[in-house]
Amino acid sequence: MKSLCVPSTTPDGNGVGDFNGITAKLDYLNDGDPQTKTDLGITGIWLMPIFPSPSYHGYDVTDYYGVNPQYGTMDDFKHLVEEAHKRGIHIVIDMVLNHTSDQHPWFKEAKKDINSPYRDWYIWSETNPGYKGPWSQDVWHPSLTGYYYGIFEAFMPDLNYTNPEVTAEIQKIYSFWLNDVGIDGFRLDAAKHLIEENAIQQNTNATHEWYQNMYPAYKEMKPDSMTVGELFGDNISVASRYVIKKEFDLVFNFQLSSTILQAAQTGRGKNVTRVLETSNAFLPEYQYAPFLTNHDQNRVMSQLQNDVHKARIAAAMMLTAPGTPFIYYGEEIGMTGAKPDENIRRPLQWSSDTNAGFTTGQPWRTPDSNFKEVNVAGQINDPDSLLSLYRDLVQLRGAHSSLRTGDYIVLDCNNPAVYAVLRHDDSETTLVLINLDDTPISDYILSGKGIEMADLAYSASALYGDAQVQGPVVKRGGFEDYHPVDVLSPYSIHIIKLEP
Repeated sequence: MKSLCVPSTTPDGNGVGDFNGITAKLDYLNDGDPQTKTDLGITGIWLMPIFPSPSYHGYDVTDYYGVNPQYGTMDDFKHLVEEAHKRGIHIVIDMVLNHTSDQHPWFKEAKKDINSPYRDWYIWSETNPGYKGPWSQDVWHPSLTGYYYGIFEAFMPDLNYTNPEVTAEIQKIYSFWLNDVGIDGFRLDAAKHLIEENAIQQNTNATHEWYQNMYPAYKEMKPDSMTVGELFGDNISVASRYVIKKEFDLVFNFQLSSTILQAAQTGRGKNVTRVLETSNAFLPEYQYAPFLTNHDQNRVMSQLQNDVHKARIAAAMMLTAPGTPFIYYGEEIGMTGAKPDENIRRPLQWSSDTNAGFTTGQPWRTPDSNFKEVNVAGQINDPDSLLSLYRDLVQLRGAHSSLRTGDYIVLDCNNPAVYAVLRHDDSETTLVLINLDDTPISDYILSGKGIEMADLAYSASALYGDAQVQGPVVKRGGFEDYHPVDVLSPYSIHIIKLEP
């Protein structure tokens, strides 16, 4: 599945993206017709929290069984799910398990009355235990009835998952969304902070045990549902336990994200291959999610100083990597944005029209000043645009099994600015070749060993890139002195199919 944190419009002109706005733009993501090539071809959408909430971002939930009325009605959302499924698009929603809003009825009752049945749904202490959180923040917050624990903010009190009643309620919530509403899975926010063991507040044994028990429960509810865990700050060796022990289906690969952007900046890709080889060693079934940035990070183009060439090679490395890639909306057209978070979550720039074509009213956040130059309408028919690159690579990935699930084989190269890997499965072999530098490269040689390819001279055909290409001669499971393209143009991307 290729997921996209999704764009929207406001058909009612109220300035807030909504469910009907997403439904109206589904054909931009995937029109459901494999014969057309104008859509992105994605097969999954991840929506940030859609529950009722007093905050614009929705990460403090007041009702797990409802939808934020700013986004529409539950019927509107069900219609979105139905229309997405018609196009082969799965829907994943953000599930905020760790905490609720302090305005949630559960917490309001618990805070008001120490004898409330909801009191033990949260974590309380008569006195301040005194310890800080993982980033030295205050985690114990005073109230008239005692101190309560909230790892993120005072208005986000943590749920108490040592209480079986809380777990039973969460299982009901899972079932409601999977079966009654019909979604396909969850992105689990702040996943590693679920259960604290006193001052140990992340990746505790109790947290792992809870997820191990929840995994078969939600698989029984809907066997083909999936979860992806957000484990910000953890490298893949730590995050892998959540998959290996059957707690989540995927984990976001934060280490790969930063490494790809670093490679795009420096023109050196060795660390990318090293991180991917490590990722594959810890998660041999590729059960991780590559991405470049998300809603909590400065956007790609802002990190790369608005250099579209570097954005292109970052996208190419990500979309030809193993795993299940996630694209943050707007990356495909090169939107910029730096913190505060609201500026990272601006409306998608659909066109050069007023308010970037997002709304006829006052937008909830003013679009970036570059929307007249950077927008979907200006790129969608331009074969050399960043949007066309994303569209081509996503569609290539969908059409070629080796790029989705094939072995990831790093090739040796005498030039550090050349990124060269093979993706290989029983049906095909694909070479990914990228010049990470701003100068042409001709003095490079590729070699590889231990490759499950027959000892033959291979022909080559370009799947992406317009250069003349040639194949290697494989002997004893390897090749040497392979020069597939005479000259690699600056920042050029080549995807080459090798055939016996």
